[in-house]
Amino acid sequence: MEREPAAFLWDVQFACRNVLDFVQDETFERFTDNLMLRSAVERQLQIMGEALAQLARIDGALAAQVPEHRQIVAFRNVLVHGYATLDKQVVWRVIRNDVPALLAAADALLTRFGPPPPNEP
Repeated sequence: MEREPAAFLWDVQFACRNVLDFVQDETFERFTDNLMLRSAVERQLQIMGEALAQLARIDGALAAQVPEHRQIVAFRNVLVHGYATLDKQVVWRVIRNDVPALLAAADALLTRFGPPPPNEP
């Protein structure tokens, strides 16, 4: 069964909120020293990129309304395939600068869909 396009935006929204919650009181130094935190954040960033990749496949017009959606998908690929050379400072900048902007974009787009159904995040 194919998911509705909004479901992928809810995934993005949920993952963004998770990342911001995870690092709310963290510093870059504590982030880099905490493997579990980094792993959790990187997983949520992967979800954002994969959700946008899936959204682009089924509703390219909606995906195109997410600023820099192609770069987000590309960053997901770096997280998955380039993990050995991942720059923690780049990840931290994404967390602090790009995730809040992505959350705002997802929130704005989701206003036309209403709240997620009970089985969505």
